[in-house]
Amino acid sequence: MTDRSIAFVCPRLAGPGAVGGAETLLRQLAVHAAANGWNVDFLTTCAQSHFTWENTLPPGSVRQDGMTVRFFPVDDRDVSQFLSIQQKIDRGAPVTPDEELAWLRNGVCSSALLAHLDAHAASYRAVLLGPYLFGLTYFAALAHPERSLLVPCLHDEPFARLAAMRRLFGETAGCLFNASAERELARELFGLPDTRARVVGMGLDPFTADPSAFAARHRIPAPYVLYCGRREPLKGTPLLCDYMDAFRARTRRDVRLVFTGSGQIDAPPSLWPAILDAGFVSEQEKHEAMAGALAFLHPSVNESFGIVLLEAFLAGTPALVHAKSRVLVSQCRDANAGLWFRHYPDFEEQLLWLLDHPDARAALGQNGRRFVESQYAWPVIERKFFEAIESLSPV
Repeated sequence: MTDRSIAFVCPRLAGPGAVGGAETLLRQLAVHAAANGWNVDFLTTCAQSHFTWENTLPPGSVRQDGMTVRFFPVDDRDVSQFLSIQQKIDRGAPVTPDEELAWLRNGVCSSALLAHLDAHAASYRAVLLGPYLFGLTYFAALAHPERSLLVPCLHDEPFARLAAMRRLFGETAGCLFNASAERELARELFGLPDTRARVVGMGLDPFTADPSAFAARHRIPAPYVLYCGRREPLKGTPLLCDYMDAFRARTRRDVRLVFTGSGQIDAPPSLWPAILDAGFVSEQEKHEAMAGALAFLHPSVNESFGIVLLEAFLAGTPALVHAKSRVLVSQCRDANAGLWFRHYPDFEEQLLWLLDHPDARAALGQNGRRFVESQYAWPVIERKFFEAIESLSPV
């Protein structure tokens, strides 16, 4: 074993065709570890779609960003069995230990990746795995618990209450969390002691963006609010559309709704004339969209770390988030850069306040930028990350 060799295990490699917060987090940590002289193996699958998990990339290895990326095929899946058990879990219905394991095996797993890890685990100082709810993470971590560090991206959701997850968090060497609120959730759910937990997160690079560029490019004639990422019920985007439709009808204020990212937008017909779906955009255009927005809206309640929220803060834009997301609320509170809503009346009141108090809105945005620059600069995150590996890896 070499003290400067580590492996990452993640179901997908973040990049074109595979965008997600957990994937981005793990890849960024791996890239920065490689840049700091670590020998990094990034073990992932040949899948890009988080809906189908079809093997679309060729198996094999490539050198990328100073690390070795190894692709392994996803095992055949019994999708009907997976969905049947998942629906029971979603409803809060009891499931047996055998059903939990069947759900994990038929979610995303790769026997080839697990075999590779079995053959080479002893050569790694630590194996970092995430997110927590995938079979690949579960089986890889429990095969080598003494050197496994979870980067769980933990949410307060039914899956976190499975007996299998209590075992996963109980037996691995340690956990790297993205926020203190996520660590508190793990303490509540699993009794995870602070001695096996560290808060690390992900660094962000500073940027500049013209706040007028996006609206000019897309000919947006009115103030707009912005959502970036996947459009799906778990992210709260149907609720966001319903609230924006009600806001425009009730207040008669012409505020537009801009989406970047992917997925179907479930919106009332009356809202569509006020929607711009920009789809996938470059990082520069995303930052310009953030800089020009009245507010960045994040309606999800299932977040372990708001990467796009912090990007919006860096762009000088305040946020409006769902009050049931303890992580997003804590980030807004810590930065003094955002508001949160419990229901539609809150949403309307706060969005009107942002519209009608431009100086206060700008001050929130400035608070957010200063917060991210001081707390999430990469040198700060790298120090926390490497200290976590040193302190949590007993082998």
